[in-house]
Amino acid sequence: MMSPGLENGRVSSSYHENATSEMVPLAYSEKAVQEMLQLPLEGLDNNLVEFSEAMRTVAKALRRAAEGKTSAQAEAAEWKRMFELEKAKTLQLERKASSSVNSCCDLPNKRPADLPDQPEKCLSENGKNGHCCGANGICNHEVLDGEPTSDSESVDKMIVKKASFKLSWNRNRSKGNRYKHDVVSFDSGNIKTKERSSKQIYLKWDSNPQTVLILTKPNSDSVKLLCSELVRWLKEEKKLNIYVEPRVRSDLLKESSSFNFVQTWEDDKEVLHLHTKVDLVVTLGGDGTVLWAASLFKGPVPPVVPLSMGSLGFMTAFHSEQYKESLDSVLRGPVCITLRHRLMCHVIRETAKHEFDAEEPILVLNEVTIDRGISSYLTNLECYCDNTFVTCVQGDGLILSTTSGSTAYSLAAGGSMVHPQVPGILFTPICPHSLSFRPLILPEHVTVRVQVPYNSRSPAYASFDGKDRKMLGPGDALICSMAPWPVPTACQVDSTSDFLRSIHEGLHWNLRKIQNSDGPSSST
Repeated sequence: MMSPGLENGRVSSSYHENATSEMVPLAYSEKAVQEMLQLPLEGLDNNLVEFSEAMRTVAKALRRAAEGKTSAQAEAAEWKRMFELEKAKTLQLERKASSSVNSCCDLPNKRPADLPDQPEKCLSENGKNGHCCGANGICNHEVLDGEPTSDSESVDKMIVKKASFKLSWNRNRSKGNRYKHDVVSFDSGNIKTKERSSKQIYLKWDSNPQTVLILTKPNSDSVKLLCSELVRWLKEEKKLNIYVEPRVRSDLLKESSSFNFVQTWEDDKEVLHLHTKVDLVVTLGGDGTVLWAASLFKGPVPPVVPLSMGSLGFMTAFHSEQYKESLDSVLRGPVCITLRHRLMCHVIRETAKHEFDAEEPILVLNEVTIDRGISSYLTNLECYCDNTFVTCVQGDGLILSTTSGSTAYSLAAGGSMVHPQVPGILFTPICPHSLSFRPLILPEHVTVRVQVPYNSRSPAYASFDGKDRKMLGPGDALICSMAPWPVPTACQVDSTSDFLRSIHEGLHWNLRKIQNSDGPSSST
């Protein structure tokens, strides 16, 4: 039976009457196939080439449409996330406003004795209202003293007399005074800093240290010899309890059974409580050994005395040959220390319900690196600072470094060298595909979020002090902020002298031949 859609190579009128409009393209495609079959064989190749080119054009158009859809979905997801954040902030502000209104409404019913934070002057001058303080607890009578007799006198006093007040910062806007510190004061019209964050810090023992933890660089014969000598000296001369790693204790017992007084730990649970047993940490090795020592402590870190036995050390200020003099000085005290800040990193997967649904935090002393791994595509990373968009990184990756890590990978990627006592987060791109992407130094109180967008061509990979490599897929995010537990390392001289000596000796910083003085001068 002949198809009703075709009659002598033409579309019949009965087809339009009985079929729907959606089937018309199908009829025309069948017609094109019939016409192609009736062509001679010698012209068939040309038609196939044209047909394949048309199919490729269609495929490109479909691919562009799919990419546009993916990009739109990613943008919609980001707008949704930002909307939810703003909604949560608005609700929080509304709750605070309602609570403050309720407290103000209750204020007239309270007696002066119930208001210890407000002076009697506030209550007497304001009558029934009973409060003249603003939202920050600053009373106007504290700014303008005296009782003017006229409006002109009041204006003169406001112009002539300046108020005295204090500016303070409160970490994360937390309630109470736990993290509150006065940083500047305003007295007699002049702003003056009260305290600097990068002061030289001294450590003084209130009681004598009792327990020392010794951490060593593995696979080094010279380190093994010094370790056994150091253990004997600390036990016999200083009468201290000694902790070492399990592998080091095995090596010491193989050398002599007299080292059976050395203590160690059995499992990772004991390592978590190591800071409650150890008074001092001594490292034998280079900067890598100091990084390993810091990684053992997930919370507070005891003072660290780094003895240099590595190839390159910016944190190892003490020479191993003079370990007796150095440890005598540290145990006696007081001693200068450098507080080396650490970063606390959380990985939040795309499947997480909220930002608190994160993996176990990781502490880094040098840097966290997000790179493209083995992929041949550029990384595509969206970066935010306290929920404010910073930039989109397109290149080999990104380094978030501490100031102690400014002389490591960040330096090789073009970042600046920063004094380790300066609190901050270094934002350094790795081979960015841009001529205007320069490194940044962010303040210590910010939170940095690096997210892999949904339209990224490949995943990214994060490594923490060169270890614990994790894959970040589309939608995954890495949150970094300053950890509350720094690593205190002892100084040979002081923090600044040790830092400058390390970059001079380790990097030969700005080393060049001195210009001769017998050449032409400006006077000739």
